[in-house]
Amino acid sequence: MNKLKIGFLQQHNTADRQDNMVRLAEGIADLARRGAQLVVLQELHNSLYFCQVEDVDNFNLAEPIPGPSTDFFGELARQYHVVIVTSLFEKRAPGLYHNTAAVIEADGSIAGKYRKMHIPDDPAYYEKFYFTPGDLGFRPIDTSVGRLGVLVCWDQWYPEAARLMALQGAQLLIYPTAIGYALSDTDDEQQRQREAWTTVQRGHAVANGLPVITVNRVGFEPDPSGQTEGIRFWGSSFVAGPQGELHYQASTDEEESVIVSIDLDHSEDVRRWWPFLRDRRIDNYDNIVKRFID
Repeated sequence: MNKLKIGFLQQHNTADRQDNMVRLAEGIADLARRGAQLVVLQELHNSLYFCQVEDVDNFNLAEPIPGPSTDFFGELARQYHVVIVTSLFEKRAPGLYHNTAAVIEADGSIAGKYRKMHIPDDPAYYEKFYFTPGDLGFRPIDTSVGRLGVLVCWDQWYPEAARLMALQGAQLLIYPTAIGYALSDTDDEQQRQREAWTTVQRGHAVANGLPVITVNRVGFEPDPSGQTEGIRFWGSSFVAGPQGELHYQASTDEEESVIVSIDLDHSEDVRRWWPFLRDRRIDNYDNIVKRFID
């Protein structure tokens, strides 16, 4: 068996960036001491989820890649010999910004990056104000622990993104995430949304025969504008296997530091039993690139 120990941190965030990063560093060190080989962090983990409002001052949170955060997490990766999936607010050029996952190799170098492709624009999730859609495509990142299909949050609803990563040899699908409840919704509606979120990603695992790792933040963050009631992030970070089986799912309201061991070779078995890639009718899929078929 080709076992990989995956660690993740489901964390609440505060307005104190330094406090967030210190707690992340402590969590990474602890996971490494417990045997983690790969550590996955949540979306935009250095700060509060600033996209609840459109505020030009929030662009001051952005930084280049390479930059201070990749240096910070690079040193942790090198010190503890772990691969780290980070999620950063990238300043590419003046006036040009991305929501970017940077993957740090165990020697501290940058193995690669992925710029979020699908950018939402909804009440309390005003990401189009901040982020230019990614232009690096859906390309897995090679690391010492495997070929990682790294995507970000809103990408997790799109089967096309997961499929394109799988078709290029990704061994894992990884989704740093920041998603939560609208407090104005009923309890039933909140649970339907959370369960749909889990279900669609487990579907990606099944359809592609690959494990899925999704790491969400947790806790309440107020809306600085007061226009909404803020977001209660629903946690529920999870690791699913290539048949959609849940290896672990975190709580909805508590911070967690978790290690899950998965067998990367099991994907080969599942793809032999369920040969979806073999039976795809690629000669009849041309219309998939159209916005809508009249």
